[in-house]
Amino acid sequence: MVEDLKTLYGLIEKIAEKGKIVKGVNEVTKQIEKGNAKLVVIAQDVDPKEILMHIPILCKEKEIPLVEVPSKTELGKSAKLPVSCSSVAITDFGNIGEEEKEIIAKFKKE
Repeated sequence: MVEDLKTLYGLIEKIAEKGKIVKGVNEVTKQIEKGNAKLVVIAQDVDPKEILMHIPILCKEKEIPLVEVPSKTELGKSAKLPVSCSSVAITDFGNIGEEEKEIIAKFKKE
């Protein structure tokens, strides 16, 4: 699992450089509602939990893959932010290779 997390954080980092991601609960919610989100990642250590409670429901309704990670600090770092981040949505994967596409497919199945 730890290896999978490192891979996911690395993938988010690559996409933050080459593709398009949105950060923060409000922006992520907007992109899910518009149907623009391709993959959503939320942190488990957000307090209070109510901040993110609607996101899994929206993702299920729109059939958007959702991945939970343990650390908002690590999620913020991988999204190229100087602060922690509760959630990110990938709206454009950019020019990523086949390896990254396989990783994404793996997370979509979970």
